[in-house]
Amino acid sequence: MKKLPQIGSRLMNRRIALGFIVAMVLIASGFALSFYSYNQYGEDTKRVRHTYDVMSALENVLSLVKDIEGGSRGYVITHDVAFLEPYLMAKRLLPDKLKQLRELTTDNKIQIHRRQLLEKLVQEKLTVTKTRLNLPIDSKNGLETSRIGKRQMDAIRRHVALMIDTEKTLMGSRNRQAERSFRNTLIIIFVLSLLTFLALALSYWLLEQELARRQANEDQLRSYENQLKSQIRQLETSNEELERFAFVASHDLQEPLRKIQSFANLITERYANLFDADSAMFMGKISHSAERMSKLIKDLLNFSRISSHQEDFKAVDLNTIVQRILDDQELRIKGLDVEVEVSNLPTIQAVASQMDHLFNNLISNALKFTREGVRPKLRIYARPVDGDVYTGLVAGGTYIEITVEDNGIGFDEKYLEHIFKVFQRLHGKSAFEGTGIGLAICKRVVMYHQGYITANSQPDHGASFIIVLPESQSLHYYDRPAAAETHSYPLG
Repeated sequence: MKKLPQIGSRLMNRRIALGFIVAMVLIASGFALSFYSYNQYGEDTKRVRHTYDVMSALENVLSLVKDIEGGSRGYVITHDVAFLEPYLMAKRLLPDKLKQLRELTTDNKIQIHRRQLLEKLVQEKLTVTKTRLNLPIDSKNGLETSRIGKRQMDAIRRHVALMIDTEKTLMGSRNRQAERSFRNTLIIIFVLSLLTFLALALSYWLLEQELARRQANEDQLRSYENQLKSQIRQLETSNEELERFAFVASHDLQEPLRKIQSFANLITERYANLFDADSAMFMGKISHSAERMSKLIKDLLNFSRISSHQEDFKAVDLNTIVQRILDDQELRIKGLDVEVEVSNLPTIQAVASQMDHLFNNLISNALKFTREGVRPKLRIYARPVDGDVYTGLVAGGTYIEITVEDNGIGFDEKYLEHIFKVFQRLHGKSAFEGTGIGLAICKRVVMYHQGYITANSQPDHGASFIIVLPESQSLHYYDRPAAAETHSYPLG
């Protein structure tokens, strides 16, 4: 019986989706067809304007030829040079007008042929006119040249009139075509708009039916939501209590350790002359173990606080962070004669205190695992990378790849997965100091920032720790894992 409502719901959803798809297709089709019809109307209108331009160019040519004829005739009759001004002006402007006419008539073979004939007639007219200016009007040659000029002028008028009539015919046809295109555009828009309205109306009716059904389901889900909120509040309270317990436990553990250290130091100072070699060694081990236990508790507390303290991300200048750590380690760096090279580092969105933990542990490791007889080197540099380069990052996102490189003892890369785990050490406690938590803290910091951490190394050839952090935390919209155990180590 329960399957029937589910089948009906799926069928209703499909109908709604189909209705909206049909509406979207109609809208897209209407847009495409309307755009096409509008372009056609624009092209038709452009052809009409082109016809007007051709007619105007023809009239301009004819007007200039008339000016040449009138100016030359007035000069021949009166020998007054004032009549030559319109003649000379028209003669200077005529080539440009003919060129304009030539450019406008390239789309019609008949008009191209007629325009070529018009240019020939105009050129002949100019030749005859130039000859007539140098002949007396009452001479036999002057009279004959005037008659030839008149016949040429009449021929030019007839020829221009023929070309203008042709353009008028074309203009009428193009006007009718433009009107048809405009009318078709209106019809297409109206029909498709009507069909789209009907499709959307049907989809709306189906959607109302589906919403009514879902409202009933929503009322039922609200009770589950209230239960879930109550459980979340209980979980948050439990987490707060656990955090307070961790803080109190670490604080209370530190107190007896401080007393052990204090009394061990007092005994050593007051009764050192009474100790034999074994007693001095035992007291030294007590002090060293208490100090190591204190550091271990502090590191564990820092490790637990990274994910339990939800701090705001702010702009952090990594240059400032690294320089402050190097200043704190100045005596150690000078004592080991370390060659330090730090390139310009960017500003990213991060938690400043966690960046302190991250770089402090990496720099301390570089200064700790040095090779005997080799001058230590420490290089820190950065470059922007794309999220596609590393697994688990946001593809297309902007990240900063930071490398902390040293020339120390290095390690075998087969142990790479172990060095980032808590209490995993590759060397004995007596060989190198430390609690085995530093790189685990680094990993947790990087994972809290939705980044990536790995390392490249070979024994006796140094190590390069590579940290990839997002430039902006707006890349991520999902919850941060409390115990991040992914997205580290090289690609398999």
